[in-house]
Amino acid sequence: MKVILTADVKSVGKKGELHEVSDGYARNFLFPRSLAAPATAQAMSELKNREASDAFKKQKRQEDAEAARAILDGKSIYISAKAGTAGRLFGSVTTGEIAAAIEEATGVAVDKRKISLNGDIKNYGTYTVEVKLHVAVSATLTVEVGA
Repeated sequence: MKVILTADVKSVGKKGELHEVSDGYARNFLFPRSLAAPATAQAMSELKNREASDAFKKQKRQEDAEAARAILDGKSIYISAKAGTAGRLFGSVTTGEIAAAIEEATGVAVDKRKISLNGDIKNYGTYTVEVKLHVAVSATLTVEVGA
């Protein structure tokens, strides 16, 4: 019997997948627990529509990330911070501060968890920062920390 899984089922498959299972397994285990639905014509049509919608959304996110990379790649962001003697900062510059500075300077909203630093920023200077915008899209920009 062909079924469409409505939840992840161990040793069968993931949610939204179409699988062939035995009739007894479907009627006695999957259907009573609402883990699957019969693969009727209507359900198959809904599954194809959902897959097409997911593919479109994924493509849209990819295009948005490419557009953001075009804006961010190679940019220089300036962050002002207080420091003591020898240019050592009171605290450090965080990814949250960098994300806020990027949004203020370029208008592109970046999640602070997607910013990767090569160590802490605890002194005045210029630092290279990588921003992961999508699974396959990242931008590199320069952060200048000064008074």
